[in-house]
Amino acid sequence: MKTHSVKFNFIMNAIFTMSSIIFPLITFPYISRVLLVERSGTVSFATSVISYFTMFATLGIPTYGVRACAVVRDDKEKLSKTVQELLIISAVTTAITYIVFFVLLFAVPQFAAEKQLLMVVSVSIGLTAIGVQWFYNALEQYSYITTCAIIFKLIGLILMFLFVRDPGDYVVYGGIYVVGSFGSYVLNFIRLRKFITFRKTGTYELKKHIGATLRFFLLSAATSVYLNLDIVMLQFMKGDTEVGYYNAGIRVKTVLVSCVTSLGTVLLPRLSYYVQNGNKEAFQKMVRKAFNFVFVAASAVTIYFALYAEESILFLAGEAFIPATAPMIILMPTVLLIGLSNITGMQVLTPVGQEVKVVYSVTAGAVLDFLFNLVLIPKFGASGAAFATLMAEALVLIVQGVYLRDQIGGMLKGIQFWKIISASVLAAGTVILIRMFTSFGAFLTLVVSAIAFFGVYGIVLLVLREKFVREIMGSVFGLITRIGSQR
Repeated sequence: MKTHSVKFNFIMNAIFTMSSIIFPLITFPYISRVLLVERSGTVSFATSVISYFTMFATLGIPTYGVRACAVVRDDKEKLSKTVQELLIISAVTTAITYIVFFVLLFAVPQFAAEKQLLMVVSVSIGLTAIGVQWFYNALEQYSYITTCAIIFKLIGLILMFLFVRDPGDYVVYGGIYVVGSFGSYVLNFIRLRKFITFRKTGTYELKKHIGATLRFFLLSAATSVYLNLDIVMLQFMKGDTEVGYYNAGIRVKTVLVSCVTSLGTVLLPRLSYYVQNGNKEAFQKMVRKAFNFVFVAASAVTIYFALYAEESILFLAGEAFIPATAPMIILMPTVLLIGLSNITGMQVLTPVGQEVKVVYSVTAGAVLDFLFNLVLIPKFGASGAAFATLMAEALVLIVQGVYLRDQIGGMLKGIQFWKIISASVLAAGTVILIRMFTSFGAFLTLVVSAIAFFGVYGIVLLVLREKFVREIMGSVFGLITRIGSQR
């Protein structure tokens, strides 16, 4: 089976990530203005609730499946058997989850009030179960993943403009969200026969997967708690409007986190493969590059969007969502924190079989998030929830750092922090000066300031010959040279 280089996979995943930026830039401003604050909050609440049920249905398989399939991807028989076993487990847990879901749908008043929307969005649970996205990640099929995702996002975009016209269409938008986000999973399942056989070979060994999937489930559960708990608690304690503000505040943060963690998505199967084959040197080299990438990318976007949070909210959602500015500013440092913990947890501890330590760290974050939410949401609403998330993410990284205290020095070796800090300070100073002496509308302000900030940031890093940026530019110029020589 042909395996593309990490650079190719990163480029494909970068395209996928860019689509995750471009499409929200189109959809969110439209949806915010059509559904308004309250109905935007309702849809956000529904998707958060369904994410919990999806978590139970998948039982940790999305992460475990990547590792389990990556280590046997060169043996079709073993790969087929592994996929069949994981699909059987997934089918059972999904059936149980749907039973519990329909019971709670009528038993919980807040669920019953939005019964139709929750039923529509719950289709994503079944699609995720058959979607085997973990399989295609394990085989590093990023060109296929990217192509499918973009096609279905385009379909969702067209359907949104055609059928979502007023706040009453929020249930329709829930269905369109499912099509755009999970529709490609049907193709994933159909395409499985290209790589594996569904013919039974030997006795199924379901027990050997249960322990590992349960560990990853605990990780997924703890992560999901503090990623979605804010919205659920806001809904129960403050209502749809405050959820709408918070949802607007986390939109930019979510997109930026996807960008910063995009390299990690590509690296997990490759790092698991290196561990399985004992290639420690290649493992360490890739981890160092991942850290360097996160520090360079996350530092810049964290500072820029904290400075221009209000303009971002105005452009994306409109004046009705201005109260979302404070939550967004509070949440911005989590872009860097999540980027780093994604490496320490998912790219370092998980491939070497120490995911239980990741579970402990994320559980600590989830407990802290719950306690802070309980105290802060009643008084501060969305801003309180944002602060709780910030503290939770910081604790997760600290705990994982403690576990890796003997290795972290080597992983960070070679990262030129003073150059990144110098570039950040000069870039921030530049846009602060521009803001003092100019005044534009939200969109033009974002365009001018982004060009100035990231332009200065990149130029300073190049002038200072920062290692990672220099390597990237070298690769780009090398690619241009090769293309030119072929003409």
